[in-house]
Amino acid sequence: QSPSVLDAVCTEDADCPVGNPVVRGNGIKTGKCVMFNTTHSTCEIYGWCPVENNTLPRKPLLAEAANFTLFIKNTIHFTKFNFSKCNTLQTNDPTYFKNCTYDPFFNPSCPVFRVRDMVEAAGETFGDLALLGGSIGVRIEWDCDLDHPAAQCQPQYSFSLQDRRYNFRTASYYWDSQRRLCRNLLKLYGIRFDISVHGQAGKFSIIPAAVSFGTGIAFFGAATVVCDLVLLYLDAKADFYWKEKFEEVR
Repeated sequence: QSPSVLDAVCTEDADCPVGNPVVRGNGIKTGKCVMFNTTHSTCEIYGWCPVENNTLPRKPLLAEAANFTLFIKNTIHFTKFNFSKCNTLQTNDPTYFKNCTYDPFFNPSCPVFRVRDMVEAAGETFGDLALLGGSIGVRIEWDCDLDHPAAQCQPQYSFSLQDRRYNFRTASYYWDSQRRLCRNLLKLYGIRFDISVHGQAGKFSIIPAAVSFGTGIAFFGAATVVCDLVLLYLDAKADFYWKEKFEEVR
């Protein structure tokens, strides 16, 4: 293990317990402390050789991905109103989704999004984000007034930058001609899209409206009683209010 990894530095075999992983290292300790060079000794490890190369890419490996498209299909269902709606346009044209691209003004019903447009809507440039990867949040907001025609219930899309770096590792294992177990380790950079859906719907109903109206009237009635009690018994000019409110008959 490299001496740059603090947990791998040792002076004797006792510093390298068998089976313990090297913290922030690349393998499992074998129990031996070996000379790394003339000045350092490190723990010998069981691990894949060579270790991972941490060299960062200098340019996006797939710059053409800016024109890739993402098809987002989303269906919402408001169970209280027995109402369902899909974000895709209901059309009999089989070529519509192959030719359309989402535009908030000219084509808001097309669920096909170009990657470059999504990144720029989040406030970034594709070239910067494609180099080391990143994460884009896609928020789909449904705000529907069901007293209006169903066609007016349309989703609103918004995009936000969540992280400027995103990568993950994957490996494939195989046996070589000498029956040795080998692997290919890939560190992949890319743009991740996290999609969240939020929605609310409302519809006029006579029963809740009547209940709210009655509650409001009752509240104003109670407010009148409370005001009378305060003015007649608690206010400094209670005698004046009492004389104005009541007429004594002798």
